[in-house]
Amino acid sequence: MLNINSYLSLTSSWERLKAETRPIFIYGMGDGCIKLLRQFERFDIKPSGIFASDEFVRGHSFEGFKVKRLSEVEKENEDFVIALAFAAGYEELINKIDAISRKHTLVMPDTAVYGGEPFLKETLTRNFEKAKCVFNRLCDDKSREVFDCILKYKITGDISYLKRCETTPSEAYENILRPCKEEIYIDLGAYNGDTVLEYMSYSKGYERIFAVEPNERNFKKLSNTLDGYENISLINAAAWDKEDTLLFSKGSGRQSRVSDRGVITRALSVDSILSGQLADYIKYDVEGEEERAIKGSANTIKECSPKLCISVYHRLLDMFELPLQVLKLNDSYKLYLRHYPYYPAWETNMFFV
Repeated sequence: MLNINSYLSLTSSWERLKAETRPIFIYGMGDGCIKLLRQFERFDIKPSGIFASDEFVRGHSFEGFKVKRLSEVEKENEDFVIALAFAAGYEELINKIDAISRKHTLVMPDTAVYGGEPFLKETLTRNFEKAKCVFNRLCDDKSREVFDCILKYKITGDISYLKRCETTPSEAYENILRPCKEEIYIDLGAYNGDTVLEYMSYSKGYERIFAVEPNERNFKKLSNTLDGYENISLINAAAWDKEDTLLFSKGSGRQSRVSDRGVITRALSVDSILSGQLADYIKYDVEGEEERAIKGSANTIKECSPKLCISVYHRLLDMFELPLQVLKLNDSYKLYLRHYPYYPAWETNMFFV
């Protein structure tokens, strides 16, 4: 049972930082730091400075602050608070952050990958009925634990909640997806082919794979990775709700997304790609355009009930709204939620089987 009071009683990351009497230093530069500084201004939180990992410190400034090393901050301040402003998704960096958090007070306020608004208590209050609907459809204790921990992290910025609920892709494949050799798999946001190879390693074969990737640079890597494999269709296009032409930013990774300027890119819906063919499993990781991609899969979801893996962390309300969007198309699904090791609450996926 989801109880809103258990979340509203928590001290939010912004309340916590606002009340701090110790110096607050932002760890990291780039877009994450800029987002954090905007929210600091909004909540009237005064940062004392910025530091970065040693390899990024070159005696330069960022947003008006001289960028320091952690050792410099430690030498100059007896006690201070760290606000983490960058994402960490590989083991070495996660371990480094964990070590720092054991030595210093560390907070990582939640901000959406896309969109400027942070997740606040008011956000949960306004959307609590949606949250309850999704929570009540979750099919195992692990999913409910992940849902609870993600909400608590989003409010508090306490990364220990993420640590508490993380699992591995192998657990999801073995206990939820259970792929087999006869499946038709569609990978939306195939990047460099890593998730296709991951799928094949667990399925031990496949009938056909459609790998869809919009970014030209990523698509070349994808083509090289999957060169020589049979029955794989490589599609250089964005997953969308209809056949269209879009502008895509030139960056790769999370910088490759729909933009108001960039590279002209073809867009296709899953329904148009399949043209009436069946599908057994679809993965959606399309950098904030999951809603559009699901809409473009409507007929397939209604008629085939394929297994789905949907990233539910790119936008502020994805964890609430995307599952409800799917259930409106097909109410027969069982829902599972998993979070893979990552700071902040990225790599959180909803599975539909």
